[in-house]
Amino acid sequence: MNDIIKSTLITLKKTKKILSILNDESLGNSTIPPYKSSIGSHIRHILDFYDCILNTNSKSVIDLTIRKRDLLVETNCISAFNYYEDIMNKLKINDFNLENHVLVIDDLGNGKIKIKYTFGALLSQANSHTIHHYAIINYILEGLKISIDDSDFGYNPTTPKQISLG
Repeated sequence: MNDIIKSTLITLKKTKKILSILNDESLGNSTIPPYKSSIGSHIRHILDFYDCILNTNSKSVIDLTIRKRDLLVETNCISAFNYYEDIMNKLKINDFNLENHVLVIDDLGNGKIKIKYTFGALLSQANSHTIHHYAIINYILEGLKISIDDSDFGYNPTTPKQISLG
């Protein structure tokens, strides 16, 4: 298995950890300021991103602006877990050629554009994107007074660690 796929699987396993400590109410809770988004909305967004990537069409075009956006995933732990398992299984069983070129359609704020990537580069971006959303989820968890037993949760592996001087 390729290192990018291994890293992606390791990162995404944290979604299972999150879901294991939540119930439907905490998954869908959108009361934490300033953005008042829910953990479920971030999990759904992460998984939608991977779903788009893994459902590349026959012309190797990936449109990140067309996502499932199944709102049940945002409020129902079982639906979120099933979606997570589907993505994980697709990542584990496929033999990806990470050097293949894909054309990605995205909206970076000024309308849809087309960007050339390798499949590996897109998966690498998705991994960083996931970690970014985990940082937001960690903030929401803190606001909900729910702790996750993972000192690396929401931190990019290249983030310097604080050294205790005590």
